[in-house]
Amino acid sequence: MKYMLLIWNRPGFTEELTEQDRTALFGEVDEIMKELTETGELVGGQALANPSQTLTVRLAGGHPEVVDGPFMESKEQFAGYLTVDCDSPQRAAEIAARWPDVRFGGALEVRPIMDEAGTEM
Repeated sequence: MKYMLLIWNRPGFTEELTEQDRTALFGEVDEIMKELTETGELVGGQALANPSQTLTVRLAGGHPEVVDGPFMESKEQFAGYLTVDCDSPQRAAEIAARWPDVRFGGALEVRPIMDEAGTEM
């Protein structure tokens, strides 16, 4: 089963870290990615640009309207995602629990990805 691990973190938290701590954090991410690649569980993933570069489309006055900025106010920002293919939701949660952003106030949301038939709903 494939799972999307949605990475949420506090804006700017990496700037609060020392250079040594930042290097260690990114090293942990690299280790996890290497492991997931070696086990064949990594499907893909990307970091996202700063929310200040976001556009949001909403219905306003019966018509779609494009506005600058994230779609909602939040203490956390959607910072990126991983897609993994693993045997169980517990394994996906285990991977998410190891993600270093969690130690710095972030969170990872583990969501099953529906197949094209949508039978998981």
